Amino acid sequence: MYRDRTVSLVIPAYNEEETIADVVTEFRSVPHIDEIVVVDNNCRDRTAERAREAGARVVTESKPGYGSALLRGMTEAVGDILVLTEADGSFAARDTEKLLAYLNDADMVMGTRTTRQMVEQGANMDFLLRWGNVFMAKYLQLLWLRPSEPRFTDVGCTFRALSRDTFEAIRPLVQMPGPAFSPEMMCAALRARRRVIEIPVTYRQRAGGESKHSDSFSRQARTAWAMFKTICRMRIWPPRTAATAPTPR
Repeated sequence: MYRDRTVSLVIPAYNEEETIADVVTEFRSVPHIDEIVVVDNNCRDRTAERAREAGARVVTESKPGYGSALLRGMTEAVGDILVLTEADGSFAARDTEKLLAYLNDADMVMGTRTTRQMVEQGANMDFLLRWGNVFMAKYLQLLWLRPSEPRFTDVGCTFRALSRDTFEAIRPLVQMPGPAFSPEMMCAALRARRRVIEIPVTYRQRAGGESKHSDSFSRQARTAWAMFKTICRMRIWPPRTAATAPTPR
């Protein structure tokens, strides 16, 4: 619990049996986290079993994709605050404290992996991937310069925290099943007039497995194109269900 609000951690997982138990164990050490929800997104290995053994609650999502898994996990979670992370061990549980602290002054707190001093040796963040994220983030920032004036440097960082109220506001606006869900979620929060900020987080080498979206140039290109189209759609052709009322304070 964090300042009288319960906290749920959501971890989307697809064939992560090598790492999931260690990730759940590491995040269970964070005193503020009340529950850990692992989303079994059609795993063909022992991910679900290992997650349960480590103390997580496992839910299933048959629709494939990172976005589909996250949406299911956030829907099933019961916390007043939702924290999202990866199942590969690339994020440090200790940074959860930072996300929660900044959530006192914002509705959603994004992590960024583009601060060089926070990227550890061996992390999946080469020159092209890093600057591709920066470029896409600045493009999103430019499109939303008015009225939000956001400051972003990363559109693909999973590690983030948001209030339950913010999730309920953006839930009707998000639909992308794959990695484009990440910038779509950012745009949805801005369209709903939520306060969104970004802070640097530690980015580590994967503890096992391989990236499903950025392990090759072709996958990076496909992911970037999907994100670009999603950002344009969210700004130019907004969903009719968009909630535009400012957050009550």
